[in-house]
Amino acid sequence: MTPGRRLSMLLTATVATAVLVAGCGWGSGSSVGTGTMNLSITDAPIDADNVTGVYITVQSVQYHRNGQWAAMEGFDGPKVYNLLELTNGESALLGSLSLPAGEYTQIRFMLDVPEEGVASLPSNPGSYIAYSDKDDDPLFIPSGAQTGYKVTADEPFTVPENGEIDVTVDFDLRKAIVVAGGQGFLLKPVLRLVVEDQAGTISGNVTYSGELADGHSLVVFTYETGEYDESEPTSGENGFANAVTSTNVSEDGEYTLAFLPAGTYDLVVAEFDDAGEYVSATEAATGVEVEAGETVTVDLTASD
Repeated sequence: MTPGRRLSMLLTATVATAVLVAGCGWGSGSSVGTGTMNLSITDAPIDADNVTGVYITVQSVQYHRNGQWAAMEGFDGPKVYNLLELTNGESALLGSLSLPAGEYTQIRFMLDVPEEGVASLPSNPGSYIAYSDKDDDPLFIPSGAQTGYKVTADEPFTVPENGEIDVTVDFDLRKAIVVAGGQGFLLKPVLRLVVEDQAGTISGNVTYSGELADGHSLVVFTYETGEYDESEPTSGENGFANAVTSTNVSEDGEYTLAFLPAGTYDLVVAEFDDAGEYVSATEAATGVEVEAGETVTVDLTASD
């Protein structure tokens, strides 16, 4: 083989290798492809009968990657949500949001909120609690507009390149809302992030063996198996601190616990009075198996 022929073949091989490296994303100038997160929010309810709404205003949704926060494309804020409308398996789709493909553990909501310490509702009340019998209360969210309202996944989740993933964030107001020194309420960051194709649902009916007093309500709490004990109803700021999530029982006795990661759960039925104060609790089912993508029916019996 002549030297000229050998040089020509070497140059051809070198160019082909460079094209292959660039096509695989290994070159220094390559860019990461994007995927889509179909992001929804849901909520576990609170019990006070006079609360008609818990409102938040979302300005943007951000993801955490390589030590930095960046906005997801596709969210057209600000948008206002009444979290009390998103219970018993209901959810609201924030949008089909674009972000770089890869693994994630954190996202955050940038909120329009009053400054902490303001005693009266400001002129742009992005987050507040509405009542049927009195004026609104401000809902303070520490650093909600500056560093955001963050949620961290228990396990990393993957946004596929040129694909999509369905994710739901549970605000769980029962755990999140606490009294803020007589000036309204704080919304603590106790969010729960669920990848929907890894989650299932428990639903059924509740039979109450006694007579439920006027204005009283029933709530079903979900616990990882073995985590419930008799101190739970009064543990934490609002009781039932270690529950995974909860739901109200309807007037017809029906309940739905959605967005539960696959696993084994115990169910507790609790009674609350019309002011949302705890009355009694019954551990009504143990060892309930939840499989991803499935709904299991469990009928419960509770007593006073």
